[in-house]
Amino acid sequence: QVRLEESGGGSVQAGGSLKLSCLASGPPEGRRSIGWFRQVRGKGRGAVASIMTLDGRTNYADSVKGRFTISTDIAKSTVYLQMNDLNPDDSGVYYCAAGSAYAAPLLPDYFRAWGQGTQVTVSS
Repeated sequence: QVRLEESGGGSVQAGGSLKLSCLASGPPEGRRSIGWFRQVRGKGRGAVASIMTLDGRTNYADSVKGRFTISTDIAKSTVYLQMNDLNPDDSGVYYCAAGSAYAAPLLPDYFRAWGQGTQVTVSS
């Protein structure tokens, strides 16, 4: 089965940057798409960004457009999320997820394999 491991979280001041990594393993057909989601306490889970690994097509939530960039290194089986100009509303547990569809929509149900998450805390 597909397994995912997130890393790169931490605590930063508002305006700072972090780069998250998602190392994927398992059948390639099970991770044709990779998405980043965040769980905010009291707010539920929401999509951040996604990428279709076969052609590089990406999607971003409106709240992160212009600040976050998702990318992939196929040789390293890793997807990255570069986060710039962070604000306290970006705080939460960030999860990467993998799907088998030939698309990368910002819909959690399309992603069936999930990592354990990495904490991101942004202070004002």
